[in-house]
Amino acid sequence: MRPTLAEVLGIRVSLLQSGMGGVAGPDLACAVSEAGAGGCAGGYKLVDDPLSAMLERLVAGTDRPVGVNLIPEVVGPDELVRQVAQVLDRTPQHVYLSLFGMADDAVLERITAAGRRLVVQVGTVESGVRAAAHGAIVVAQGVEAGGHLLGTPNRNDLVAELRALLPAACLVAAGGIGSPAQAARAVAAGADGVLLGTAFVVARESLAHPYFKTAVRASGEADTVITDVYEIGWPGRRHRVIATDVTRDPDQPKKFIGRTVVEGKPHVVPRFSAATPTVSTTGRVEEMALYCGLSCGAVSQERPAADIVAEFAHILEGADALGGGKG
Repeated sequence: MRPTLAEVLGIRVSLLQSGMGGVAGPDLACAVSEAGAGGCAGGYKLVDDPLSAMLERLVAGTDRPVGVNLIPEVVGPDELVRQVAQVLDRTPQHVYLSLFGMADDAVLERITAAGRRLVVQVGTVESGVRAAAHGAIVVAQGVEAGGHLLGTPNRNDLVAELRALLPAACLVAAGGIGSPAQAARAVAAGADGVLLGTAFVVARESLAHPYFKTAVRASGEADTVITDVYEIGWPGRRHRVIATDVTRDPDQPKKFIGRTVVEGKPHVVPRFSAATPTVSTTGRVEEMALYCGLSCGAVSQERPAADIVAEFAHILEGADALGGGKG
């Protein structure tokens, strides 16, 4: 029998929370982990004292498995090495590392050699096979996902193809999952668990700006678009967002439209920035990157993260719930 995500990661519910930069702080990550799933805080571009401050709050908030998400292509290889070293040095073994996209083999090997669980989100079969070769939990992101897109396949097609090639790997489905019924379909396609992003944007513990949360709750699939306009700070990626005046008219000037604060440090926000609006953001929030997946139609209210986990538990809890056709 192939183990479930819950068994591999040491959690109760086979569900991961996306480590969304800015939105997924320690409060959200710890609430998800305390509820029995795999919470994850967004490390994004944090390093040195700001990263240490975030890690300190994360470790203080839970002694259950909880992750730190890092983004190799945003920070570059040298900065990523510094971030990984800092996480490994400043956190205990129950903190796993989650990578959005592939990193160099040396980075993957360093994480697993330290005895840490490794989660890698991918958008292609090639990347999934490579991540699995390093013993990673492989998150297969479909084009239905909100935020930056790592590939072009649909979620269940990518899961099914990876499952055929990796019969023993731990595969997690991501993209367009906002209800237990959608999670069940991902499991039927061969997933050992699911990852949720958009559903946790509107969680009570999320740091998403109130306007952002309201926009997600009010949106349906047709309100999202795939675009590359939010490129400042993260060039070269398509992303799924709620349509805004900026996506409708990408020829507007690249001027500053707001301000935000990250770990106590103020930053200006230009139009077309990849940064998403948080509770500390002011300015023209309605023009900023409102990352949102096709699951938004199933997300209608703000509620505690624990309630979101509980809603999925009967589909994703333990080996019996996932084990129908496993082997």
